[in-house]
Amino acid sequence: MRQQQEAAQILLKRVRDSLNARGTKTIRGLGILFRNFSNLGDRRTIDRNELKVGLAEVGVQLSWNEVDILFAAMDRDKSGAIDFDEFLVGIRGQLNPTRKAIVDAVFRKMDKDGGGYISQDEIAIYYNAKLHPKVKGGQMTEKDVFEEFLVHFGDVDHDGKLYYQEWVDYYSAVSASIDNDEHFVLLMKTAWKMQ
Repeated sequence: MRQQQEAAQILLKRVRDSLNARGTKTIRGLGILFRNFSNLGDRRTIDRNELKVGLAEVGVQLSWNEVDILFAAMDRDKSGAIDFDEFLVGIRGQLNPTRKAIVDAVFRKMDKDGGGYISQDEIAIYYNAKLHPKVKGGQMTEKDVFEEFLVHFGDVDHDGKLYYQEWVDYYSAVSASIDNDEHFVLLMKTAWKMQ
């Protein structure tokens, strides 16, 4: 298992370096690339074959074994397909030090006893939905936004607790869709009342 994870990281670095060399770094650029990988222009996922062919078209030649390793690493929900968010997290990688620092600071703020997890009740104390675009636009209430947030947050084992790694995984995915560090930090501070 560990050997496969290391192989996946090497392959991801190879893909990232190739895409960076081509100038494909922004969310928009990666979105265009992802859509080009898909055989059907309106699809929201890619399969193994589309990943292999798409990467080959941008100069990254992989064996089928390498594609399987890379695909397994990127298909985080194990659905058998890679959606755009999974693709972004795979290509953009984990949180950089600036983003990791704010993600850790917010988690520590809520994990007062240092147990390594936060409960949904603790999250409710700090989460600020007032500035959410759908609340501001009148489409949703603060309560609705909070409930939707919890559903999508990533309580992987559904025990009502968000463990540190679940927290980091969630914000790695959020981070992958935000190009600017300052914007990400502001989003975290605003959402979690860190101002």
